[in-house]
Amino acid sequence: MAIDDLLDEHEQSERVLQWLRNNGAALFGGILLGLAAIGGWKWWQHREAEQRLTFSTRYQQAVDAIAAKDKQAAAKVAALGDSVYRPLAALQLAKAQVEAGERDAAIATLRGVRSEDPALQALVEQRLARLLIDAKQADAALKLVANASTPAAFEIQGDAQYALGRRDQARAAYEQALTRLDVASPQRRVLELKLTEVGGTPAKPEAKS
Repeated sequence: MAIDDLLDEHEQSERVLQWLRNNGAALFGGILLGLAAIGGWKWWQHREAEQRLTFSTRYQQAVDAIAAKDKQAAAKVAALGDSVYRPLAALQLAKAQVEAGERDAAIATLRGVRSEDPALQALVEQRLARLLIDAKQADAALKLVANASTPAAFEIQGDAQYALGRRDQARAAYEQALTRLDVASPQRRVLELKLTEVGGTPAKPEAKS
C-alpha cells in the first residue's frame, strides 16, 4: 500500500472521529429518544390493555348487579366512567328500571349517557325519547330525534306529534318512516296501524316483477 493511500485513510479516520466528536451527543440523544419512544409506545399499549380488562370486568359486575336487582347497580354503571361499556350497561339498567315501574329513574339513567359511537348514541336517545313521551314530555322527545332520519326516529317523531295532538304532523312522520322501512320488517304493520289511526292510508308495497 502506498504512503499516499495510508495518509488518505488516516485523514478519513480523523474526519470520522472529528464528526463523531462534533455530533456524537446529538446522535446519542437521538438514539435515546428513539428508545424512549419505543418504550413509551409499549407502556401505552400495556396500559390500554389493562384498562380494557378493568372496564370489561366492571361491566360484567354491573350487568350481574342489574340482573340481581342489586341496589348498587346504578353506582356500578356510573363507575364505568366514559368507557364504551357505560352506554351498554346504562341501556340495560334503564330497561330493568322501566320493568320495575321506575320510569323517572330510567329517564335519569339515559340522560346521563354519552357515547362517541353515533349509532349507540342514537339508540340511547331513541329509548329516552320514548320514555319522555310516556312521561308527557313529548316536546323534549321531539328535540332528541329532530335531526334523525331513520325509520325508528320518524316513528318516534310521529308518536310525539300525536301525543301533542298534531295529527297532520304525526301522519307525515309515519309516512316518512314507512318509506324508509323494509317491506318485510315486522315493525311495518305497527306503523301502518299508527298511520291509519291519524287518518292516513298505508301505501301498498309495489309488486315485484
